[in-house]
Amino acid sequence: MRVLVVNAGSSSLKCQLIETDGKVSLMRCLAEKVGTPDAFMNVSFAPDFQKMRYNVAGLSVPECLEKLLDVMVDDPESPISGLEQIEAVGNRIVAGGEYFSKAALIDDAAWEKLKLCEDLAPLHNPPADACIAMMRQMMPETPQVAVFDTAFHTTMPPKSYLYPLSMEYYEKYRIRRYGAHGTSHRYAAQQAANLLGRPLRDLGLITCHLGNGGSITAVNHGKSIDTTMGFTPLEGLMMGTRSGSIDPAIITYIMRREGISFDEMDSILNRESGILGVSGLSADMRDVLEAADKGNERAELAIDMYVYRIQKAIGSYYAAMTRTDAVVMTAGIGENSAELRERIFDGLAHMGMILDKKRNDVTGQIGVNRVISIDDSPIRICVVTTDEEMRIARETDDLVSQMH
Repeated sequence: MRVLVVNAGSSSLKCQLIETDGKVSLMRCLAEKVGTPDAFMNVSFAPDFQKMRYNVAGLSVPECLEKLLDVMVDDPESPISGLEQIEAVGNRIVAGGEYFSKAALIDDAAWEKLKLCEDLAPLHNPPADACIAMMRQMMPETPQVAVFDTAFHTTMPPKSYLYPLSMEYYEKYRIRRYGAHGTSHRYAAQQAANLLGRPLRDLGLITCHLGNGGSITAVNHGKSIDTTMGFTPLEGLMMGTRSGSIDPAIITYIMRREGISFDEMDSILNRESGILGVSGLSADMRDVLEAADKGNERAELAIDMYVYRIQKAIGSYYAAMTRTDAVVMTAGIGENSAELRERIFDGLAHMGMILDKKRNDVTGQIGVNRVISIDDSPIRICVVTTDEEMRIARETDDLVSQMH
């Protein structure tokens, strides 16, 4: 089955056209900095995947997707010549609330529930929904599936997902921990089990999805039992532009002192904090590492804070697990930054997570799943290349195939 996987973010769009029978990618697309004058979109086709770059300044995320569909139909190198040759669409949705505990076919009833989840992931769900709406108009006969980041975390027990608030807020508004990045955590856990040569059901794993957004999950016998992101993807780790967990009283204190609105405060926490806010330079960790190497003290402080919060989260999940066999690093920073992995695990060696610095070296290792701990480390350290799009394609294929 040819499945178009759509992963829409607040200022980015990642897509792949995947042939699920052979588990191969036929087209890849990445649009970045959407909404800024520097917005661009790279599109490439199998077999050589030579990138074609398009200027998409002035376009929204769904408009970028519409342009991609035009390119796929018109380009002679494209594997399709008409949209009807796309047999299904798999959409990554960050938050499904309590409405969705697994992937769902987007019929009219599911579509109404999807729109009710937008407040749970205000940076991610609205652009994803806008893409779905656009494709429902352009491709009304093509089945669409929603695959939820929150679904993997529905196995968390109440002691993990409930907040210590009056229960009326859960009962009235379903305020609870939902988590995110579940598709990535599930995939990383299974790949780590394959790497270790053991069944996932027999393992205790701490999976670390570290990119511009970041979260850590305790995976016990293949099931999520706790995760750092909460009611929204704002809670937990320090991230690119998101503050992560802070004293909630800080929010009302700043609002009173600065005389700002709820929406302005929400924007500060989601878009102006984290690595960007502390460094004053960039939300991109690569830029911050480069500045720190040149002696920038705020960049160094941002890195120290980022690493420290990851160490605390890993330590807390070590305490929450009955056993910990491995820590798994994935996503952009987790996979590609040997320096940050070294900083993180230098502070965790006393817990039995002992890095092998030679194995940690990324030279010639990008995209390779591997163990980077020393041979006799009590807890293994793994690096796994995440492939959320392939996982979404498989779940979409499974669901659509059941229709026939």
